[in-house]
Order: sequence, then C-alpha cells, then structure tokens
Amino acid sequence: MPMMRAVDAIVLILEKEGATEAFGLPGAAINPLYSAMRQHGGIRHTLHRHVEGASHAADGYSRASGKIGLCLGTSGPAGTDMITGLYAAIADSIPMLCITGQAPTNVLHKEDFQAVDIESIAKPVTKYANTVLEPGLVPGTFAKAFQIMRSGRPGPALIDLPINVQLAEIDFDIDAYEPLAPTKPHATRGQAEKIVDLLLSGKRPIIIAGGGVINANASDKLVLLAEELNIPVSPTLMGWGIIPDDHRLQSGMVGIQTHTKYGNQTFLASDVVLGIGNRWANRHTGGLNTYRAGRKFIHVDIEPTQIGRVFSPDLGIISDASAVLDLLLEIVRERKSAGSIPDYSDWANECTARKSTNHRKTNFDNIPIKPQRVYQEMNAAFGQDTTYVSTIGLSQIAGAQMLHVYGPRKWINAGQAGPLGWTGPASLGVVRGKPGEKVVALSGDYDFQFMIEELAVGAQFKLPYVHVVVNNSYLGLIRQSQRPFEMDYHVSLGFDNINSPETNGYGVDHVKVAEGLGCKAVRVTDPAKLAEGFAEANRLAEEHQVPVVVEVILEKVTNISMGAQLDGINEFEDLALEVGDAPSALVPMTSGTRVSA
Repeated sequence: MPMMRAVDAIVLILEKEGATEAFGLPGAAINPLYSAMRQHGGIRHTLHRHVEGASHAADGYSRASGKIGLCLGTSGPAGTDMITGLYAAIADSIPMLCITGQAPTNVLHKEDFQAVDIESIAKPVTKYANTVLEPGLVPGTFAKAFQIMRSGRPGPALIDLPINVQLAEIDFDIDAYEPLAPTKPHATRGQAEKIVDLLLSGKRPIIIAGGGVINANASDKLVLLAEELNIPVSPTLMGWGIIPDDHRLQSGMVGIQTHTKYGNQTFLASDVVLGIGNRWANRHTGGLNTYRAGRKFIHVDIEPTQIGRVFSPDLGIISDASAVLDLLLEIVRERKSAGSIPDYSDWANECTARKSTNHRKTNFDNIPIKPQRVYQEMNAAFGQDTTYVSTIGLSQIAGAQMLHVYGPRKWINAGQAGPLGWTGPASLGVVRGKPGEKVVALSGDYDFQFMIEELAVGAQFKLPYVHVVVNNSYLGLIRQSQRPFEMDYHVSLGFDNINSPETNGYGVDHVKVAEGLGCKAVRVTDPAKLAEGFAEANRLAEEHQVPVVVEVILEKVTNISMGAQLDGINEFEDLALEVGDAPSALVPMTSGTRVSA
C-alpha cells in the first residue's frame, strides 16, 4: 500500500466520508493536519476568531446541511474551548467532528505545554472521544468515529491527535477504505400495527413531531401520514418546520415557553398522543400531571434509553423515524383501502379553526418598541424561504411564539443547551451549509455580545446574513425569572456610553462594534421604521455579502407569556381583539371570534 503521513490519510478519509467543511484555528500542534489540507485542497476551511465560535459554526453547518461539520483546533485550550460546542451538539443529537492537536505521546505524562487530557474532558459531551496513540490506528479511529456519530441517536465526536502521530508515515490506500455502515433500529411490522391500533383508538389523536424526524430526513413522510389520517401535528421546538406552519394540519407548538395558545389548547383537547423522534422535554411538557391527564401516549424514538426516561408511555417503540414512518404509511394505506380508518374530519377542522383564535397582540406602536411588533414585522419582511437561527432568551421564546417557519432545517436552534453566544457563529455555519439562501439570526443583546468577534469571520469570508438584535440592555429572561424573588439584581446591561451618547443609556454601541468588525449595521428606534430597516438590511447583505446587524431598541422591561403548566400560562400583555391586532397571524381572526385568557 502507499506510504503517507497520517494527516494525509486523514484528509482523504474526511473527503470520502463527505466531511469537507471545516471551521477552526491553526496552531502548532495541529499544523501538520493544516499542511495536509492545504496540499490536498478538498477541505474548505473557515478561519474563526475563537475556537468555541468555530465549534458552534460546525454545529450550525451540520444542522443546516444534514452533513457532518468539522471543528479544528490546536492542543490545550483549543480543545477545552470546544466543550460548550460539543455540549450543544450532543444535547440536540447533532453529529459533528472535533479534531484537536496534542503534545507528543512521549510527554503526555510530563505536564508538557498545552498538554491536557481532552479525551477525558470531552467524553461526557460526546458519543466518542479518543486520543490516538499509535499512527496505525488513525484510519480505524476515524472510521469508527463516523460510524458512531451516524448510528442510533446522532451526536458529536472528538479525535485528539498527538503531533508525532500526525507526522508518522503509515501504509494507507484510500481506495480500500469504505465508510462503516451506521446501525439504526427499525420497528417491525407487528410493532407498527400496535402503534396504528392505539393511535386510532382515540377520538382526538395528535402527533408530536420531534427533531429526530428531521435528523432522519423524514419530514415529508410524517406530513403524508398526517394527511392520510387527517389528524393534527404539533412540532416540538427542535422539530419546528417538519410540517409548514401554514399547513391546515399544523396545530401549533405546545409548551410552557415556546408555544402558541391554540397549540396548547388543541393538545389539551387530545386523547391519544403519538410522539416520534421527541424527548418530552420539560419546556414542552410543563407539569406532567397536566400534560398526561386523560391521554394515552405512544413514544417512538431511535434511542432506547429515551423510552420511559421522562414518563412511561402506554406503548414505547425503538426505531429510526424514517423506518417506522414507512411502515405506518403502508399500514394506514392498507386500512384506508379497506375502509377501516376512522373519520377525523371534525377533529381536524376543529383544530384548524382554533388557529384563528386566541392570538397574542403584536401590533403595538409604542416607543421604545415592544418586542411583539418586531416579530410581526419580521414575518412580513422575510419570506417563507427564510432560515431562522436562534438559541436562548426572551427573544427566542417570543420568536417561537410569533414567527413562522415553513420547512425542515429552516429553524436552527440550540434547544436543550442554549449557550449564549451560539447564534452568531452558528449562523455563519448555516450560511456555509445553505449557500445563496436567506439566513436571519435572532438574538437578545446579551447573546449577541457573546462571541461578537465572530462577525469579523463573516466579513472576511463573505458570509452574508441578517442578524436581528432586540436590545433592551437587560438579561430579560433572567430578570423575568427573578420576579418571584422580588428582585432585579445584576441583570441590567445599560450604562451611559461616553463614546456613544446616542445610545441613551443602553450601553454598548452595537452599530459601531459591527462596523468596526467589517460588517454593516442599522439601528431602529421607531416601530414604523422596522419594515424599512429590514429592507435596508436585506439590501446591504446582498450588496456587500457580509453580515448585517439590525439593532432594534426595545422597551427595557417586557414579560413574555410563559408558565409552569400548559393550562396555566401567564399572559402579561393584551390578547388580540380584532384582525388588526395580529396582522401576521397564520389564520386571521374572524368576526365573532372570542378570546380567552
């Protein structure tokens, strides 16, 4: 076989595995791998300003493209900087591969410069972490990592490469290398029959569609199943977009934070629930006594330890979402031909009609701007082809209550981990994963200030997107969670900026910072100017091919609807009383529509 450096073999393996998009920073201990990438030319690399930012970009790329993004860094702190990114990825079942350099094997036990046991540190937040101590193990280690990342519930991996291992010569023939087939559990025909039997035993069934459906690229199949049965679908936060928001069977998101009022009401009216590829996350369920009362549950998930983790379902099936949906469609069509499927038209129509009720008011003219108006204008300014990126905070919660998403992988969100600073660099990865498509990020001012230096990456590599920053100069979600303690303690970010008095006590001048990092920025203080501001941002992004920040100056204190139980959501603002109160609602209010608290 041909002799080559281990790093040259690695680059050939990455190409054959389809992992050709890298985000990272070179350094002494990883330079051999960079030399191999430079010589080979088949791996595109984006140079970041922070390794954590590179890890979030790789994560965003993986979520947007369905491929495996790469994060590269040197030894020591580069690996520890990746840990937050790995945590965000494993929490949401996202495969991405982190590769770190390492000190030579003969000094790993001598506290050598930047020699850290990154394998042990990374194991709790990866599916696989390994420091390769023998050069001959390199091909097999990468093959195993890719197989593990793709098998079962997807997730990230980290491979640590001592510099002498990278430089060692090994026998390797890429033509003899084949990716290992991932293993995925498949439901049996008998199990699928039981699912259909229990689902159709109800008078008001509903499907909860989770992120596992998107990971399995099975969104179309799930929509077909809902259409064949004529029953409503509620996506989870990670599954948002599986069924377009404007589909008649999309019944609204359920939850105690990210939800619609009509979505919660439809769920509470249901009697049988089929969850596919979901985790029963606590922000979705709220209190389990309310969530489970009067309903039977079927849970289908690819990960065996997810079945019964939160509560024991009436029927639990371990299966890949795509595989089980194939069987369910087959069985439902057979029964439909035999005339044995119940008619759920009245239930479906009831759920569709409910979407015209209980809208939250968004059409506020207040100055400073109320956040609800921002999402109303975003719905008008950004079309159905838009991919939104967000992570955590009142901005994300309100956005999920009021924005509209029209397809899978068009809502990119760090759902479970929710690390501040994720949104910006993840958006750069999304742009890499969706070249030429419209990408719009949504952040509060605090999330935006974390990793803000990553804007320069977008400017350097011409990665255009629009970043909407709703600025109330507050840690809004934390302030709201402090209300039961009757305090407002260390959550204000406002100060009088001596260099930018025009910020009027809101502190950081995000416009100047963005411009200083090579991007464009627009500040909006009047709700009547939001449409103009978004249009200008679209124009600037198209013209200059750089990130464009739209800073919206909000009122400092706004409480967003949330609660502890699905039937106990606290509404802090007025509900819509007429069509003009919620002009961007998916289904406009009709005359005679009644609202309830």
